[in-house]
Amino acid sequence: MEKFYCPEIGNLHETALKIVSFAGSEKIWVFKGDLGAGKTTLITELARVLGVVDKVSSPTFSLVNEYQNTKGEIFYHFDFYRVENPAEVFEIGIEEYFYSGNRCWIEWAERIAAYIPLDFIHIYIEVDEAGGRMITLQRVINGETNG
Repeated sequence: MEKFYCPEIGNLHETALKIVSFAGSEKIWVFKGDLGAGKTTLITELARVLGVVDKVSSPTFSLVNEYQNTKGEIFYHFDFYRVENPAEVFEIGIEEYFYSGNRCWIEWAERIAAYIPLDFIHIYIEVDEAGGRMITLQRVINGETNG
């Protein structure tokens, strides 16, 4: 597990670099934080760090956005905030995305917890009174937290 503090939006680039380094080759990244914690903003900076040229935005209504970087790599960005029935994610072919070998960035994964792969990087964002973010990174392997 790693923890670090991001005092302001101007530090997001450094934060994104730390997350990319921590994640290594892991393809499934689960973002957790309260509404307004900055999950999509952080994903936007992660995309920039990884060379994504497409405009990054929240897929709240479409459930998934697809991005591509300068190397031709594909990234999937999910937002399950509006999911009422977890089974509805099968309509978008969720398993094909998760097991595609491409990076998947997932917001509100707790809404479809039963369908998240057992191995992923957990990125937890907590906002303090000053508006800074405490970022906690954990590696989950076979459904178990592993540092």
